[in-house]
Amino acid sequence: MDERGRHYREVDEKGAPEVSVEVQPDSDDSWDVLLTVHNFRFSPSGARAVPVAGRGVALLSLDGRTIARLRTTDHHLPGGLVPRGTHHVTVRLYADDGTVWAVDGEPVQSTADITASGAGPATPSGAGGGTEGAGAGASGTPTAGGSGCRPRVPVTPRPG
Repeated sequence: MDERGRHYREVDEKGAPEVSVEVQPDSDDSWDVLLTVHNFRFSPSGARAVPVAGRGVALLSLDGRTIARLRTTDHHLPGGLVPRGTHHVTVRLYADDGTVWAVDGEPVQSTADITASGAGPATPSGAGGGTEGAGAGASGTPTAGGSGCRPRVPVTPRPG
């Protein structure tokens, strides 16, 4: 089970669902979250709560606090949800019955570190609500400036 008590749905590594996440700053102090999935399909809204191999939803969390349930590979994260400081954006794959896709006892997820340097109050990394996932395997570490044009920074993996 994961830290929220959700059971793992163990699958063999060969053919297992995979996800990677990349987060890029947008021009309005918000963030674009882009997922890449393999061996996984997003279920439509209203799908039956029955597990189907390689199908389900992704939960997006910021510093362990769930932000959104994703049924597509892109999401716009409002800047107001990301206070100044460094944060962990995690995406974890779930089957339609709420179980966590897992391989060898590890949830199928990806985490990217982002740093917001806007005018809002600083929040230490790891602060926040729940414990939806603090992740293994990252795909992005962009750095944002307070305003105007911000540079795009190469992706840096974060070990699990």
